[in-house]
Amino acid sequence: MTCVTVRTAFNPSQALTLAASLLLSSPATLAVTGHYVPGVEGVKGSSVPPAGTYYRGYGVHYDIDQLNDDNGDALPGSNTGTVSALANRFIHITDKQFLNADYGFETIIPVQHTSLDFDLLGIDSSETEVGDIFIGPVVLGWHGQQWDAVFASGIWFDTGSTSEPSSAGKGYKSAMITLGGNYYIDAAKSWSFSALSRYEINFDDDNGVNRGDSFLVEWGLGKRLSNGVELGLIGYDGWQLEENTGGDALPGKVEKHALGLEVGYFWPNQGFGVTGAYLNEYRVDNATEGDLFRIGLTKIF
Repeated sequence: MTCVTVRTAFNPSQALTLAASLLLSSPATLAVTGHYVPGVEGVKGSSVPPAGTYYRGYGVHYDIDQLNDDNGDALPGSNTGTVSALANRFIHITDKQFLNADYGFETIIPVQHTSLDFDLLGIDSSETEVGDIFIGPVVLGWHGQQWDAVFASGIWFDTGSTSEPSSAGKGYKSAMITLGGNYYIDAAKSWSFSALSRYEINFDDDNGVNRGDSFLVEWGLGKRLSNGVELGLIGYDGWQLEENTGGDALPGKVEKHALGLEVGYFWPNQGFGVTGAYLNEYRVDNATEGDLFRIGLTKIF
């Protein structure tokens, strides 16, 4: 996508300050302002599986088209890049229950390649690294006749490197709380609608900046066809709830909205499933705007 030109009244020095603020408040990765990458879940994203051990691999490619200001307009110059990541998620659902919910735990280990070419800041940087690791000791899943619900909590640790603009690490920890639900519209459960929310409490970073908390919702409307293929309309909406404070924090809150499509298929006999999705960010404030491509793999052990 070609960057649009900002308003002629926009001062170049203001643009430079704002661009620096964007990198400070939201490093050029996939997240809204915390660690979690919106768009990796879609159709039935709120359904916790039965007791067992699962691997879920989220392969994500994000094309950065532009850097946006507080009004959602592109900053001047060519400010592009790519982020390619594989988030390795390991889930174990036990045969125990707590509060009438199936109890489990999980961990996420991301590997990320980031390449940035931001003319406005003179940044040309590329890194491939293991990112910040997530440990989730609580996953609770409820199941009804035509609905599912989930609650989960855990910590993103600052285990990744932060030495370069394209480093995978954030340089701070986040506590993440998950709450969501999935409703089957028909008795045959061929139609479903899910909404999955993530609230991230972000702690002080390496530069003494207290980052504002973030809230996002991923949603998906799905239809399973008679041949087992599942099609879906998906999207995400995310908001930074407070401005950053302390250190070198500058004004501005991140906001992101995206819409896309998903297709998936599961082979029960092999305990294996695959999904593919595309999402376009149609509205972004104070962050990178682009397109997200995702391939998801699920394996039951």
